[in-house]
Amino acid sequence: MSTAVRLHRDIPAPPDKVYRAWLDPDLLRRWLAPGGLEVARAEVEPRVGGRYRIWHSDAGTGVGGFDCEIVELEQDRRIVWRWGFVGPQRTEGPTFDSLLTVTLDGKPDGGTALSLVHERLDALAAAMPQAADGVAPGWESALDKLAEVAA
Repeated sequence: MSTAVRLHRDIPAPPDKVYRAWLDPDLLRRWLAPGGLEVARAEVEPRVGGRYRIWHSDAGTGVGGFDCEIVELEQDRRIVWRWGFVGPQRTEGPTFDSLLTVTLDGKPDGGTALSLVHERLDALAAAMPQAADGVAPGWESALDKLAEVAA
């Protein structure tokens, strides 16, 4: 059985703005952190094979984040990452290699229908079930913030 998170969200902004919000470090700092966490730092190389790194903090203390690679870019339409979860030191603890796909479709009202599929979470679920249980609520929370930032 494969563990995956599938979410759909209507965002009141055009696909080009939503696409940019996934790739612009200044915008990422405003939304790509679940719950009360903050993005302390974001690094993006917006190209296929490019690094995509997010550092999270909680009240100023580093709590880990993501270390990823962009594997597919389709301008204003689709981004695919090899997505890794990392601990606070970024050098110790497992990195769980999952796959994140975000697809953006323009809507007649000028907004965007966003589809997020985060799959290959089996290793994370086996090693850290509590972390795996937080993936869906974490994305729900982050997408709420994304909708505000993109609008």
